[in-house]
Amino acid sequence: MTENSIPAPQENALTRRKDARAWGVVAGAALIWLLLYNLIHPLANWLAYGMFAQPEGSHLGESLAFFFYDVPKIILLLGGMIFLITVLRSFFTTEQTRAWLGGKREGVGNALAALLGVVTPFCSCSAVPLFIGFVESGIPLGVTFSFLTATPVVNEVALVMLFGLFGWKVAGLYLLSGLMIAVIAGIIIGRLHLERYVEDFVWQIKVGQAALEAVKPTWSERFQSAWESTEEIVGKVWLYVVVGIAIGAGIHGYVPEDAMAHILGKNTWWSVPAGVLLGVPLYSNAAGVIPVVHALMEKGAALGTVLAFMMSVVGLSLPEMVILRRVLKPQLIGIFIAILTVAIIFTGYLFNLVLL
Repeated sequence: MTENSIPAPQENALTRRKDARAWGVVAGAALIWLLLYNLIHPLANWLAYGMFAQPEGSHLGESLAFFFYDVPKIILLLGGMIFLITVLRSFFTTEQTRAWLGGKREGVGNALAALLGVVTPFCSCSAVPLFIGFVESGIPLGVTFSFLTATPVVNEVALVMLFGLFGWKVAGLYLLSGLMIAVIAGIIIGRLHLERYVEDFVWQIKVGQAALEAVKPTWSERFQSAWESTEEIVGKVWLYVVVGIAIGAGIHGYVPEDAMAHILGKNTWWSVPAGVLLGVPLYSNAAGVIPVVHALMEKGAALGTVLAFMMSVVGLSLPEMVILRRVLKPQLIGIFIAILTVAIIFTGYLFNLVLL
């Protein structure tokens, strides 16, 4: 033992004290979060109808109340969700994910891959190394695509926000439909045997076997990492949130209900493909599109159509496809986009038919 080393018992005691303090800080922050969350509604009404002196029921008053209510609500939901998800992510590694997916047969492997794509939501910048790692580990191409499809389509931000805004039924429908799309897309790509459309260099890369037994972080380290991720991600997306809510507020206050119901209602056969086509060029993250979804549904848009619109925004994003182009040939990217588009449109029609 060197002079500067700390005996194991003392080091363990120090770690426990740090963890206890970290838990205390997190508990206090959670109480403050709950207090602020419950103050949002009365504060929004006071700002819209008191400070700005707008009559209740007026177009501008309704828009302002929507804006002042949704901005802090979604920021709080987003921050809390990112913190919790980051803590959960600290229990998963990329190597563990690849190990769980290896050797699974078709169907089971696709379903497991889709579920892992939800609970271990890596960012789009990880798409290329993940793809290479999965191929090197012998995971079938179709199973890999189920994972890569579920990661953007079943977005954790969207899932938590839908739960906060619409309740567990809508959030559950979004989760179920996204998983179905990921599984079906992966099975189709697997059966088409499209390995020839993967860039040649991918098959030549030999990924080193990383140790699965990585150093286990302490709770204080997990919480510190979660807080840093929360600061970074909220700092990057808050402007999307504000812009999205501003658009939603305008729809909420000024767009007539009959007009929106006519364009995106379940009684028009072309509403679902129109929603998908509208969503593709409107690249945004889930934090920016959810407020628009909220306003559309309040104006009478059909749930299936709105879900299809949202999935096309986050699942058929141009940046994701550009990143994947590094490892996939254009033919496979085109097939992938076509399968996703058809699956999303089918899901929209299905939910509009079932949810009368």
